[in-house]
Parts: sequence; C-alpha cells; structure tokens
Amino acid sequence: MEEWRQCGRWLIDCKVLPPNHRVVWPSAAVFDLAQALRDGVLLCQMLHNLSPGSVDLKEINFRPQMSQFLCLKNIRTFLKVCHDKFGLRNSELFDPFDLFDVRDFGKVISALSRISQHSIAQIKGIRPFPSEDTALNEDDVYRSLEELADEHDVGEDDIYDCVPCEDDGDDIYEDIIKVEVRQPMKMGMTEDDKRNCCLVEIQETEAKYYKTLEDIEKNYMIPLKQVLSPQDMEAIFVNLEDVIKVHFALLRAIDLNMVSGGSGLGKIFLDFKERLLIYGQYCSHMENAQKTLDELIATREDVKIKVEECTMKVQEGKFKLQDLLVVPMQRVLKYHLLLKELLSHSTDRPERQQLKEALAAMEDLAMYINEVKRDNETLKKISEFQSSIENLQVKLEEYGRPKIDGELKVSSIVNRTKQDRYIFLFDKVVIVCKRKGYSYELKEIIELQSYKMSDDPMNNRDMKKWSYGFYLIHLQGKQGFQFFCKTEETKRKWMEQFEMAMSNIKPERATANQHNFQMHTFDKNTNCRACKMLLRGIFYQGYYCSRCGTGAHKECLEVITICKISRCPTANPNPGPKMVAVRNYHGTPAPPGKTPLCFQTGDFIELLKGDPDTTWWEGKLMQTQKSGFFPSSCVKPCHNVHPPLLFHRFAGNMERQQADNLLKSHSSGTYLIRERTAEAERFAISIKFNDEVKHIKVIEKDSWIHITEAKKFESLLELVEYYQTHSLKESFKLLDTTLRYPYKSRERSLTRASTRSPATCASYNFSFLSPQGLNFSSQSSAPFWSVFTPRVVSTAVARYNFAARDMRELSLREGDIVKIYSKIGGDQGWWKGEANGRVRTFPATITPVF
Repeated sequence: MEEWRQCGRWLIDCKVLPPNHRVVWPSAAVFDLAQALRDGVLLCQMLHNLSPGSVDLKEINFRPQMSQFLCLKNIRTFLKVCHDKFGLRNSELFDPFDLFDVRDFGKVISALSRISQHSIAQIKGIRPFPSEDTALNEDDVYRSLEELADEHDVGEDDIYDCVPCEDDGDDIYEDIIKVEVRQPMKMGMTEDDKRNCCLVEIQETEAKYYKTLEDIEKNYMIPLKQVLSPQDMEAIFVNLEDVIKVHFALLRAIDLNMVSGGSGLGKIFLDFKERLLIYGQYCSHMENAQKTLDELIATREDVKIKVEECTMKVQEGKFKLQDLLVVPMQRVLKYHLLLKELLSHSTDRPERQQLKEALAAMEDLAMYINEVKRDNETLKKISEFQSSIENLQVKLEEYGRPKIDGELKVSSIVNRTKQDRYIFLFDKVVIVCKRKGYSYELKEIIELQSYKMSDDPMNNRDMKKWSYGFYLIHLQGKQGFQFFCKTEETKRKWMEQFEMAMSNIKPERATANQHNFQMHTFDKNTNCRACKMLLRGIFYQGYYCSRCGTGAHKECLEVITICKISRCPTANPNPGPKMVAVRNYHGTPAPPGKTPLCFQTGDFIELLKGDPDTTWWEGKLMQTQKSGFFPSSCVKPCHNVHPPLLFHRFAGNMERQQADNLLKSHSSGTYLIRERTAEAERFAISIKFNDEVKHIKVIEKDSWIHITEAKKFESLLELVEYYQTHSLKESFKLLDTTLRYPYKSRERSLTRASTRSPATCASYNFSFLSPQGLNFSSQSSAPFWSVFTPRVVSTAVARYNFAARDMRELSLREGDIVKIYSKIGGDQGWWKGEANGRVRTFPATITPVF
C-alpha cells in the first residue's frame, strides 16, 4: 500500500478524519489527502488528540478559507509544536509552503511518519506508518500536486465535517439542564399530551438553568470578589448579573402562565425578546472571559486556590468555571428549538399564530447571537492581520470584513512593471503589502469606492503563470492598477471576491426610494425597517440611510419604504440631450473664464447649455458626472438606435460552432453579431481574424453596452460603428483588426433574429472570458475528485430573503427551495445547501425543513 494511503488511515486512527473519508476510497488520489491538510487545521487537531494541551486550540483558525495568511499561520503553529514538544529537528520537518502550495508533499508525509513513530503516539496504541509492505518509488506520485493546488482552493472540500472544532459546551449544557420529561413521544399520546410535555420541558429546563445561574453567582461571583479587582470580575463574568435578573423575571412569567395552561407562552417570549438581547454582549466577550480566567489562574496562586475551592461547591467539582461560562450562550440558542417543537403540537390551538411569531422572534435572536460569534471570529482574524502589517496607521476593522488574501503581482496603469505583492482584500479597501518573512510592509491602500473592476480577458492568451489579469480603473481617471494571478481559476476567485466587496459597499438598491444607504456599524441593537428583524452581529451589521437614519438588511433594500426626508435638491427630471465625443478634448484651448470638461472620443455628455451659434457649450460627462465647458465642434448628437437597424449584420440566435462554420471561409475582418443561447450576456461579436474565428461577449450593464470597461456605449449600433474605425486591439492586444466586412445573413437568419427568447434575459453581474472565449464553469461545479452527487439530507423553503456577504454564503429569496446537503455546523447557525444552481452555506433558521 502506498505511504500516503497509510498516512490517511493513520489520521483516521488519530480521530481527525472519519472512517469513511475519501482518502480510503479505491478511487482516491494523493491530492485528496493533500487538500485535506493544506490549511493546517487537521494537523493541529491531530497533535492535540495525541497530546492534549500541546496545541492551544483557541489560537487555531478553524475556518481559514480564502486566507493564505491564516492557513500558513496554522501550519507554522503545527511545525513549532512538532519542534518544541515532539522534539523533531527542523531538517525532519518541512517549509510551510511545501504543504500550502504542495511543493514537496513527500516531506510532509515523512514528517507525519516520524510523529506516528514518536513515543507519545505509540502510547495511544496507534499503529505507525509506513509498514514493511510499502510501495517503493513514490516520488512520481507527488510531482504534479503543485499544479493541482494552483487549480483548487484551500477549503473547497468540506473538511470541517471531519473535525470536532471548537467545543461550545453543548455536552455540558445537556448534562446540567437534563430533565426527565425529555423522552421520546410515546405511541398513543394525544396532541395535547405531547403539547403538555413540551410545556413542562420549557418550564423545567428554565428552572434548572436559573438554578445554574444562581450557583455561579453564589459560589463564584461573590467569593471571587475577595481576590479579584472589579475590572477582572467584569472581564470574567461580563454582564451575568443582568442576565440573572432577566431570567428571574422570565422564569416567574413562565411559572405564572403554566398555572393557566401555558396558552400565553408565545406572548412571554415576544415580550422578553428585547431583554434577551443582552446576550449579545455576553456572547461577544465569552471567549475573552475564559482567556482572562485561564491567565489569572496560571499567574496568581491565590486566584487558583480560590477558584478550586469554589469549584468543589458546585456539583462536587464536576464542572469547571470555564465550562459553566459557556452554558448561558447554549441556553439562549435553545429557545427557538423548544418553541418549534411546541408549535408542531399546537396545530389547532387558538394561540398558534402567537407561537409562530414567538418562534420567529427567537430564531431572529439565535441568528443574532450566531452572527455575534462569527463576527468575533472575524475580528480575531482582523487583529492578526493588523499585528502583522508594518507601518499600518489605521484600524482594519473600519474597512469591513476580510474577503480574501494572498500573493498577486501588481502593476500601476502608469508604471507597467509587475511587482510581487501580498494583497488583503476587505469590503472597502485593498491593502497592498510587500512580504517580509512572516510579516508585511504596507505599500498602498486602495479605496474601492473610487474604482471599478474590469476583466482583461486577452492578457492570458499565452497560458503562462502570472499572466491572468484584471484591472481596477479609477472612476475619475486617476491612477489605476492591474492585478495578475497565477492561474485562471485563481483569477476567477479573486474577481468574484472583488465583485462581492464592491456589491457590499455599493449595493444596487442603495438609493432606492430616495434613500442613501451606506454600509454601517450600529452601536445599538437595531431592527431592519423593512422586515422588522434584527441587524445581526457586532460590526457592519447592515445599511444606514444618511438622510432619514433608517437601518436595513442588504436583502431588504429593494422593499424599503420611501425615505422620510426626500433628496434635496431633486434630480433633474428633464435631462438635456445626449452628445457623443467625436474627438479628444484635454482642456486646450481653454474656455474663457470657465472650467474645462475633459473627455475622450466616444465619451457621452449630457448637454446642459449650448447654442448652435456659440463656440463653447456646457455639459456633464455621463461616466463621472463632472460638469464643465468644451468646444461644440468636439461632439455630435447621440441618437438612440435600436438593434433592429443592425439586422443586415445580425445572424440571430447562434452557437459558437455555428459562427465558426459560417465565418471560416470568409476574409479576415468579416464579422457577425449573434444572439447567445441561454447565456447571461445575450450578444456576442464573432470575427474572422487571420486563420481563426474569435468571439467577444457584449456586456450590458447599468444601461451601458461595452466589450471592455474602458469604452462604453449607449447602443449596440454605436459600439459596432466605433469598432468599424477603431482597432479591437484597444481592448484585446492581440486582435489588431477593425470590424471590416459585415456578414450578409440570409433570409432564414433574419427570420430567426426577429424574436428573442425571454429565457436569455438576465442580470449582468460578471464578465469573465477565458482565452478561448469559453465561459468559466458554474460555481456549483463539483471538485475534480467528486464521483458521487452530494446526498440531499432534506429539503427546505426560504421564509424570507437573505443576501450573501461573501462568496461562501448562499443568497436566498423568499420561497426558494433549498436542497440541504449538510447540517454539520448547525451549532454555528449555518447549514450547507443548494438553491438556484449554487452550493453555499446559509443560516439554518431561515428555512423550515419539510
């Protein structure tokens, strides 16, 4: 058996991979194992399993997808523990990039083999590897792995399904709050019997929880005041005193309601929702509370003795204070589950509607708490970025959430020299750094609000590494940047994240109904004006209207009611005629005593003031909204010409291969316009150039038409007329030809062109084009090693809209059907599923399962 297969089985024996992991499948490849290890999570978990406490799991980033920085940090943590605690020499280990880039996976296998033979592993009774019957000459197996790593993201696989990540204390909660009524519903029980069981469970678990809070207060909080300062007390117990007061009132309300049959339980939870929001503060500080307690116990003997003394008073020392501090968070995340069960057995009850509202309120609360937890993880990552970047004088958390980081090559539009740079992409900015060992030197901060992204589809024609590029173009014509990626797949991934970041800071409906919404951090708990649900998390929770002060979710911007404070002054309801520039104007000659309006040939200008007999006109440049004066001879009227006038060169609905066949016998420069079949961009230009037929997608976006962001048009006819006199090399460096000879389509083609299937209408969000003109594979495409279709564990329907904040999340609209593939991670509030052809994670509480 190959050594890498033995390594996979050894990791299963170490309980970091499940017994049925695909590394043991007959069809498994060595890259399956490499991919599972590349982010360092499983390796750190393995050391912890072999030697508990050898790795501080709180320092491990369990979800480092899209972050080379965090993956390498995990790998370096693993290597340090191997050296310091397992005694392995540096020569017996490997460089972090040997694993992350899979440059030398043989070294990784060799290091793991040494660990398997270490006395610490032997004590566990786990058989080491390799065995005597190991296959020889495995070097060839590892040679192509680096190329595969370039093509596949870290985290493409659900490796976290294999790892018991952070312990959120659920077992401790179940042990403390267990009640006798929690037995399977027996056969023959009526719905009223089942409902009563649910009511009793809610009441008794609340009573046990409140007793646990009292135990913490009596046996820990009061005694520890003798040895801890007020600051340390607050750091450890946060706002637990306020939590205790809320649950004293909640338990009393539940007890009183149960006397009358429990019919008003839904109203109680609706009334207490606002008061339960204090859990946001508690949960956001819980990890720091545990860390502070650990540090005090480790550094102060008096605190250690006092805590041990207190522990013996609570259930005879069965639970540590660190464990008990997790119980409040677990409890608040159980209310929606308890109410859901109660609702299922209250079909014909008059209070059913109120229970449904209470369930929605507690689900909203649970989503809020889970987002608080996720935001704390995110802030922890941001803090690690912050401490690793030299000369950084700003707080990174002010720039939103991190989207992706890694190594790219960067050049400015002015200085075309490619430079190696490390990029941190946030919602609002691009942090450009130079890598210096394990730290980074800040070189540039690019504010995305002032830029637009543009593809460079022809740059990667030679298929070389680091030739796959895209642009950031400044909206006011200042310095732009070009980014070069190692592979086409890496480029797609980065462009997706840039697109998502720009969508977050400039959502399409930000100015709907006269609002002016901007991404915002709300200091206080705020409800969305549209759906009345909470804005979730602890920073950049949603969008804030700078005019009326309204808060909203991103997904609710399209349905928000009209702004209370209308725009002032109102936009011009009667815009002037549109002109198109027929020559460049850069301010010379200058308009007498006026500000010049500079533009280039092909730019569109709204005429604000102009007389046919005057030399100087006043206008507004459509792309930038800048106003100024310019020579009237530099522009001509822009007429809105519709596609029917293009019919003499229009070939109708046509596939690429058909266009190839039609044009291959024609002269170079012959072209046609075709309607694409069921694609996002409905038109394409096919042109014969030398001995090949090239295909160019026509992008329709924001009322403009273009084949490159650098030059936009109002109509397809204008675009065609422009490129009849201007070479396509302006947009595609290797395509030095104009649109010379229109293809004279026959009557049959004209007939097909007269109608267009509604199925081709779509929104235009991305403009990716491979060197061959092919589309990228859909985002739901399975990894190359997938053999079986993912198993659908259940199906659900979305009850309300949800807008993804990054490319790992699944945007949903109310009524969407979701195929659920995995509920592992539900304790974090997220499931994995598919809707509308995309496989992503989504909030578990957004969909009832059926």
